[in-house]
Amino acid sequence: MTVKNGHDRQILPMRYESGALSALGLEILTFDELRTMRAGTESSPVIRADFHVLASCTDGNGRLRVDFAAHPFGAGDLAWIRPGWTHRWDDITDVQGSLVLLRPEFVSTAIIGADPPGMLVSPMSKTTPLITEAIEHLRSEYAAVEVDPLPDSARILRNLLEVILLRTRAGQHFRATGEVFDAFARAVEDHHHESRELSWYASELGYSARTLSRASHAAAGMSAKQFIDDRVILEAKRLLVHGDLTATECARRLGFDDTANFARFFRTRTATSPCRFKAAA
Repeated sequence: MTVKNGHDRQILPMRYESGALSALGLEILTFDELRTMRAGTESSPVIRADFHVLASCTDGNGRLRVDFAAHPFGAGDLAWIRPGWTHRWDDITDVQGSLVLLRPEFVSTAIIGADPPGMLVSPMSKTTPLITEAIEHLRSEYAAVEVDPLPDSARILRNLLEVILLRTRAGQHFRATGEVFDAFARAVEDHHHESRELSWYASELGYSARTLSRASHAAAGMSAKQFIDDRVILEAKRLLVHGDLTATECARRLGFDDTANFARFFRTRTATSPCRFKAAA
């Protein structure tokens, strides 16, 4: 994987690079290795990865911040950070455990499940004895790839990982969604920087605005319009706090025709201005 260098407050995009092991679509690190990358220090960067991060703690205590929410991270904790979410490790000096990094395509969507918007699921859950055993087995098989690779090494790793992910999902609390909301949520994720109009999404998806609103209320506990706006606000906060962008540049990135409209939109939904939010963060 590669990390683009930048200002400490910037989001650092982290992407896979081609390599003997990363070509598998899977990498496993220890927290000792993570610490050599500055993670958990005062200069620790905020990361926005294009892959899944599944982190398990076997000993020690630290903190994990995911999209402006802080979570304690200690022995027995399991964190599943989806692609596109921002995260930062804090005070992980004595944390021990493993981090499994995997490309979204490494396992099927049926196993991973549709990527839920960050506002609908916590990244945190708890390990179980079976998950711990499966992770240790995965680490052993991963180490064997470098020493004695088999023609089916990728398949072995994939099958073990599917067990871990299925058991992890079982320990997380998801709202029931449904086909309509899943399609709507994916569309908002892909196009929130292009349109904030519910009518646009209804037209693109072939549903009425009322149908989308009913689905959003049932799945997310909010109107479809609020769901769209909340996603835009989340991205605005990411760009303002972790990016080196002005309010004007942020407005342009999110599809606003001018900064004043963006400022009004932001203030109405957060009770503060973009500049004050950035300064206070």
